Amino acid sequence: MMKLLPRVVVFVLVLGASVGCDQATKVLANESLKGAPARIYLGDLFRLQWATNEGAFLSLGSSLSPEARYWVLTVAVGLLLLAITVYSLASAKLDGWQVAGYALIAGGGFSNWVDRARFDGRVVDFMNMGIGQSLRTGIFNVADLAILAGIGVLLVVGHQQEKRAKLAAAAAASAEKPAT
Repeated sequence: MMKLLPRVVVFVLVLGASVGCDQATKVLANESLKGAPARIYLGDLFRLQWATNEGAFLSLGSSLSPEARYWVLTVAVGLLLLAITVYSLASAKLDGWQVAGYALIAGGGFSNWVDRARFDGRVVDFMNMGIGQSLRTGIFNVADLAILAGIGVLLVVGHQQEKRAKLAAAAAASAEKPAT
């Protein structure tokens, strides 16, 4: 349970760091990878290669019409990011980890949202992982990693809270039983 000022500070710092890292790496990708062959590392486990993506994470939605992509990936995502931000800043019941998790999600989403505005509905991607040619991820970026990290933080915190609640309920139930 976090007061407003610390909540705002955590949210702004995490959001700023995730947007800053993503946009900085995209500048580097645009400068050094665009038009160049893929750079292969660790026996082709990791590749750096420039690409753009009209869809969401790993090109989901890229086959939608341009109008549908605009409404889903620009308007709806923008509203979702606004809702996440308002919830994170307004909800006093969130702890610092939860605020940071939501800020990672909002930061990654906002950074990709900015790309869409700057690059005619496209997002710059440049990382790829996998084994050989057939077992590979799609091409992604730091914003996608921030979103996944935020979801991971929220899942871990939620699991810990659930575990604590079960332990507290069990302790309360055993304390209520009369001694025999």
